[in-house]
Amino acid sequence: MAKNTEKQKTKAPNSIDKMVNDEDDIVTLVTQDGKEIDFVEIAGIAYKGSFYAILQPVELLEDMGEDEALIFKVTAGKDGTDNFDIELDKDVIAAVYKEYEKLYNDAVGNGSNDGKK
Repeated sequence: MAKNTEKQKTKAPNSIDKMVNDEDDIVTLVTQDGKEIDFVEIAGIAYKGSFYAILQPVELLEDMGEDEALIFKVTAGKDGTDNFDIELDKDVIAAVYKEYEKLYNDAVGNGSNDGKK
């Protein structure tokens, strides 16, 4: 079965562009009840025409391990700011993480054989 390797050319949300081009790696998100939570930016990933941010809380959240991060779908808000919505679809989370691993391995020179022979 052949893979479709054509990539959509869509403008990345401002926050994803900032993650790629800026040295500042802390994002502050505000919960619905007004609580501010600081996150370390791990990566910005394009997947199936949408953009996702992989963020790790500066102070671990309840029931989170030190090596865990959260994946947020990033969309443009009405007021020009970016909205970060936690991704709950396990298939999307797995696919975004797999894309992150591939990009990471390519960046550090490990290649991306994905365990294939």
